[in-house]
Amino acid sequence: MNKNKISKIAKEVINFELDALKHLKKNINNNFIEIVKMILSCKGGKIIISGVGKSGIIAKKWAATFSSTGTPSFFLDALNASHGDLGQVTSNDIVILLSNSGQSDELNNIIQYVSRNKNIKLIGITSKKESVLYKNSDLVFLMPQIKEAGPENIVPTSSTTAQLALGDAIAIACMDYKKFNKFDFKKFHPSGSLSIKLKSVGDLMIVGNKLPLVSENLKMKKALKVIDDKKLGVLIARNKYGNTSGIITDGDLKRIAQKFPDFGNLNLKKVMKKNPLSVSRDTLAATALSIMNSKKITSLCVHKKNKIKKTIGLIHVHDILKSNIS
Repeated sequence: MNKNKISKIAKEVINFELDALKHLKKNINNNFIEIVKMILSCKGGKIIISGVGKSGIIAKKWAATFSSTGTPSFFLDALNASHGDLGQVTSNDIVILLSNSGQSDELNNIIQYVSRNKNIKLIGITSKKESVLYKNSDLVFLMPQIKEAGPENIVPTSSTTAQLALGDAIAIACMDYKKFNKFDFKKFHPSGSLSIKLKSVGDLMIVGNKLPLVSENLKMKKALKVIDDKKLGVLIARNKYGNTSGIITDGDLKRIAQKFPDFGNLNLKKVMKKNPLSVSRDTLAATALSIMNSKKITSLCVHKKNKIKKTIGLIHVHDILKSNIS
C-alpha cells in the first residue's frame, strides 16, 4: 500500500469539494433570498423535502436541520410518493426537490402532482437549466456546474457537499430571521449535551409541597421535625408577609443546639441566617452550582424575575449534579 498515494488522493478529494463550495458561494443570489422568504412565509403548511439517491440522503439532512432549527419539515421518499405517500402533500405546503440533473424519473410524479395544485409551491435545487425540475419550479436555485471528485467525474461527491452546504445556509438564514436561539434549540434537543449545559435553575428546582417553607416564629423543636420530614437538610423561613426572611441548615441546628440549653423553645428567627442567597429561576444551573461552590453551601433559594423575597423554589447541589452538570 502506497501511503503517499492515498494521502494525495484524500487531499485531491478535499480540494475538489472546497472548489465546489467556492463556486456555490459565488452563486448565492436573489433567488436564495426569495427561497428563504418563501419558507418563512409558510404559516399554514409544511416544508417537505425530497430527492433521489445521494441527493435523497442530503434531503433527509436538510429536513433534520430545518426541524431542529425552528423550521418544521420532513423528508418525503420519492419512490414511496408514487405509491400513496403523495397524500402527505397538501394545500399551502412547500415542496423542495433536490436533483443535480433535475431529470430523475422518480421525481416526475411529485413535480406533476405539485404543478396541478396551485396552492402548493415547488422549490427546485438543480444544476441543469434545461431540466424538467428547473422548468416546473416556482423558485429555482441553480447549483454551479461542479466537477466531482474521483475518476471519470461520475461519483456524487462535490455536488452533494455543495447541496449539503446550501441546506445549512437556508436553515441558518431562517433560524436567524426567526430569532431562534440556544434556548429554543434546547427545547428540541432535550437529551443533547448543549441542552444539559443550558438547563436552568427552573428546570431542576424543588417546588410545591416539597419546599421546606416554615414560619420564622416556628419553635425549634417543631423545626427539627419539619427538616427531618422534608429530608433536604434546610429550612426556608418566611415572615408574616410571606417574604423569605432567613434560612437554616441541619448543620446550623447541630451547632445551635450545643450553645443553647433550651434549644427546643427558641424561635427560628433568633438563630436563622438572615437574607439568604437567592437566584432567578432563569439562572443557568451551572451558574448556580458555581455560586454554591464559591460560598461553600449546598442549596439556594429561587425567585421569579426581580422578586427576591418571594421564594418559589429551592435548588440543591445534588439535583444539579444528578443532571450531569459540572
